[in-house]
Amino acid sequence: MMKMKYVVFLCDGMADYKIPELDNKTPMTAAKKPIMNELAKNGLIGLVKTVSDGFKPGSDVCNLSVMGYDPKLYYTGRSPLEATSIGVKMLPDDVAMRCNLVTLSDDENYEDKVMVDYCAGDISTDEARELINSLKEAFDSEDFTLYSGVSYRHCLIWHNPNKTIGELTPPHDISDKKITEHLPSCTPLLDMMKKSYEVLKNHPVNLKRIEKGLRPANSMWFWGDGKSVSLPAFSSLTGLSGAVISAVDLIKGIGILADMKVINVEGATGYIDTNFEGKAKACIEALKEVDFVYLHMEAPDECGHRGETQNKVKALEIIDEKVIKTVKKELDEKYDDYSIMVLPDHPTPIAVKTHVNDPVPFLIYRKSKAKLNDSVTVFDEETCKNSDLFVPFGPDLIKKFIEY
Repeated sequence: MMKMKYVVFLCDGMADYKIPELDNKTPMTAAKKPIMNELAKNGLIGLVKTVSDGFKPGSDVCNLSVMGYDPKLYYTGRSPLEATSIGVKMLPDDVAMRCNLVTLSDDENYEDKVMVDYCAGDISTDEARELINSLKEAFDSEDFTLYSGVSYRHCLIWHNPNKTIGELTPPHDISDKKITEHLPSCTPLLDMMKKSYEVLKNHPVNLKRIEKGLRPANSMWFWGDGKSVSLPAFSSLTGLSGAVISAVDLIKGIGILADMKVINVEGATGYIDTNFEGKAKACIEALKEVDFVYLHMEAPDECGHRGETQNKVKALEIIDEKVIKTVKKELDEKYDDYSIMVLPDHPTPIAVKTHVNDPVPFLIYRKSKAKLNDSVTVFDEETCKNSDLFVPFGPDLIKKFIEY
């Protein structure tokens, strides 16, 4: 037997509102997830406020909070975290921006276009790399450098900006809406976005996608800007050695900055087709070397953004069966004691297709303290709300988890 281990299963965007299609249940209530329900029945449940006052409910702010980092002290913007993951070395005056490859409608005037798809049909990384290479030829200069990332998620570095950038709108916040009121006020960025449409609309990659009935990635969209950032090591914060497992650069970037082991899983996509089994196996292997694993799964969030009710339910069922069940079985067999925490970073309700700042449900289960609570039948938003346990400051949750 081995020493105490800790695993956080972060189900991105899992929390939701009641949906008529699910007989007025939330996906958490409707999903068949016996393992999560069992853990909730025998553990601690409640709500936690992961969105600090004055911040928007982005996965950046919320995951920093869940991992114990106060966004007021450490948050400069989303893109610097992602830039770290793909190996970008930022200078102090550099500003990083997320560059989504999106699908816009074919209206003649750019300003009149509609945000058809914030992820261009979940374009493959290989296809996206070809498009980014073409965009680099058009736009890389002394001032700007584009970097290729994963799927639709890429990075633009503006070296020592000489203009105020202004507010940039996340494209997933304006799905199916006209972009007119959400375009950047910063002229250089808007010009690049407009010109990117001309570069991409007849690109061979997009023509092939259209032939296959897929959505073209026909424009860049900038958001999530920020300057370089540093974090104290996770071990100095908690006393634990740690690892992160995720398909997305945001979480990997946090892991790198927090001096945690960052584990890449082949076939991890960030969507419902991800390699869930591979993530579970990677977690089990990582626990042989570290005390704490932060296992992040993006699929529920992506389903929420796309308005895919049944896929969101399915994602939670797969996570329960192929990830949490597998890891828990290994923990039961190998370790005298361990703790599991399951929660989303924020809700991504189907009804609005974007993040909201409502407190999120969480469960904490410790093997040595397992005690049946007959009043708990399901791990969902309502049950956790009724528990009367509320953590008002998100970064405090990790301490409660470790000390439980």
